[in-house]
Amino acid sequence: MDSAEYERKIASRFAAFDQDGNGYIDREDFSGAAAALLAEFSTTARSDKGQALYSGAEAFWQGMAGIADVDGDQRVTRQEFITGAVKRLRDNPQRFAEIARPFLHAVIAIADEDGGGVTPSAAERVLRVLGVEPGLAAQVGAGLDTDGDGRITEDEILSAFAAYYVTPEP
Repeated sequence: MDSAEYERKIASRFAAFDQDGNGYIDREDFSGAAAALLAEFSTTARSDKGQALYSGAEAFWQGMAGIADVDGDQRVTRQEFITGAVKRLRDNPQRFAEIARPFLHAVIAIADEDGGGVTPSAAERVLRVLGVEPGLAAQVGAGLDTDGDGRITEDEILSAFAAYYVTPEP
C-alpha cells in the first residue's frame, strides 16, 4: 500500500472517532462513547466498571491528543489524525493499541456479561454503539473470535483494533 492509499484508509477511520460528527475528535467524543456503552450494557457510571470506562476513555483521548493534536487546541482535525497516524503510528501500530488499552480493557469488562469473556454478539453490540453499521458489526464481531472458541480475548481485540486503524493492508 503506497502512502496516498494509506492516508485514504486512515482518513476513512476518522469518522469512527468523530462520534458527534462535528468534524473533529475531542474529549467529548470519547466520553460520549463511554456513556453510550454504559447505557447499552445497563452499567451505571458510578460503578467500578463505569468509572474504569470513563478513565479509560480519558486515557485514550489523552494518548490520541498526544499523538495527533499538533496545535494543542484539544481537538484533532481530520488532517491532524491522518498526519499523526502516518508519521507516528504506521510503523508501530502497537503504540496505538497501547493508548487504547485502558479503554478497551474497560469495554471488555462491561461487555463480558457472564464472566466468561466477550462473546461475538456482545462485541457486535459494542461495535453498533460505536457507530458500525449492524451488518458489518455482526460480521466483525464474529471475525474477532480468531480461535473459534466463542469468546474474544483482549489480545484478539487489541490486534484487530490496531490493524483496522493504523496497519497498512496488504
